[in-house]
Order: sequence, then C-alpha cells, then structure tokens
Amino acid sequence: MSPRELIVLGTASQVPTRHRNHNGYALRWDDETILFDPGEGTQRQMTHAGVTAHSLTRVCVTHFHGDHSLGLSGVLQRISLDRVPHPVYVHHPASGAAYFERLRYSTAYHETARIEPRPVAEDGVLADSPAAFTLTAHRLSHPVDCFGYRLTEPDGTRMLPARLAARGIKGPDVGRLQRDGALRGVTLAEVSEVRRGQRFAFVMDTRLCDGVYALAEGCDMLVIESTFLDADAALAHEYGHLTAAQAARVAAGAGVRHLVLTHFSQRYADPAAFAREAREAGYAGELTIAEDLTRVPVPARR
Repeated sequence: MSPRELIVLGTASQVPTRHRNHNGYALRWDDETILFDPGEGTQRQMTHAGVTAHSLTRVCVTHFHGDHSLGLSGVLQRISLDRVPHPVYVHHPASGAAYFERLRYSTAYHETARIEPRPVAEDGVLADSPAAFTLTAHRLSHPVDCFGYRLTEPDGTRMLPARLAARGIKGPDVGRLQRDGALRGVTLAEVSEVRRGQRFAFVMDTRLCDGVYALAEGCDMLVIESTFLDADAALAHEYGHLTAAQAARVAAGAGVRHLVLTHFSQRYADPAAFAREAREAGYAGELTIAEDLTRVPVPARR
C-alpha cells in the first residue's frame, strides 16, 4: 500500500444513489490520515475501506451543506467510542461554528476524545508540520462560506552520486556535508539538486474563482468537484459548481499531474461522459473518475 494515497469513501452530490454514497475522502499521508467532507454514511464507508477512527488525525470540512458534513456526528462519536488517544483537529469555516457544535453534540454520548476545532475565517496557513506538510486554505465561491484545502510538502535535497564521486566524497562524509552545508571546500549545492515536495489539493462546491486556481497550482494530485457537464454550465454557475470541462481546464493550466473528478450529480448516468469531457477540454495528465471505495496513489515524485 502506498504511504500516500487517496481513499474515496463517497462521490455523490446532494443525495446518495444506489452506487454512490454521500461525499467522503480520506488522505493517507505518511503518519497522518486526513478526512475530508464526511457526508452521511461516511462511518460505514470507512469500515468498508479499512480506515479506522484511530488513524484519523484531522478532519477538513469545506462547508456545511449536508452532503459534505452530515457524517461528522457519527465520525466524531466513533472517535470517542474508540478512545482515540491523540488530538483530532477539525478545520471548518468559522461562520459554520454553530453547525459544527450541533453536529458534534447532536445526540447523547460520552465524549472521551480530544477534538480540537480549528475554525477557518480567511485564506492562509492552518497547520505547519515542517517535516511533513503545510496545510493552507483558500476561499471558494459557493452560496455558503466554503474553503478548499491544500497540502504542500517542503522541498528536500537529492544528492547526486556522480558529483559526489568526482569530488571524492563518500561514506559518512556525505552525511556531514548534508548536515553542515560544506565540506573540504565543496558546498552542498555543488553535489545536489532540489527534490520538489509533493502537493495535494481538495476543491469542492465552487464556481471558478481565484481560490480554485491558487489551490490547483502545481499539484501532484487535485481532487475537484465536477458536479455538471458543460452542457449544463449555466446551472453549474447558478448553484455554485464546476463542470468537468472547467475542472479539466483548471488542471491543465495549473500543471496538475493527476486529476481526480468527483461529486457527480445524479442526473448523469454515464461516468465515462466526465472523462470524455475532461479530455476534450485539453487535460492530458493522469485522470481518475472517482468511484466509491477506490484507492488512488499520490503520484511518485518526479
């Protein structure tokens, strides 16, 4: 199993169907598992997918429409039932704090876990784990407050064996050079190159706006709603959504390596139509039309 992968728990917009659960996505990223937009039925989907409450470290809610948040009650209660020993941070729009509290305490239960709400009021950094990632948020365009999320791994250093050998640096001296930045007149920059950190973005329920482009820029994986097909672009704009073609054009322009389309309206019976539209719109990278309970590895570093 890839240490970094997207686990799709649900892909339906507004209402679940016979084949698609309400939204829900778990991102495994090294030692963290981040749950995005837990719609109704997420707890059961987690069981099917093998995602445990103990593995969850964060929950990111884009907005408080039911198909993106009604599963929060069950997930938070399960975290307490299983006595998860570490804090679980919940990022959500600050304007929806009342909805969060209602969902958190919607029924009687014994709260044993440490749930840490982290309301989001503006664009910016939400969490910074220097060794793993920086989590940021950008405002989106929807009838209610909505934020997208982005993980950015810090750039690292890749040593170049041929250059090291040419300068007679080997064994423990390689580690000393990495630690100190220079050794016997040789600098780290002369024998290494930048290893670009991985980038992941999650974009739900929005019209085209600046936040969409900022989130998508240079991503290795972009998970993005494509509620409508382009024939219904007027409806998409009216209700604050994207079409598959719009999402694909964003991904192509942003240099996204793997595009995951999801959040499909029940009006469309053929998922292949979303793939055709994305390709016709000019996206040439790796493409996944999300299905419930599928696993999508984050692309390996270049």
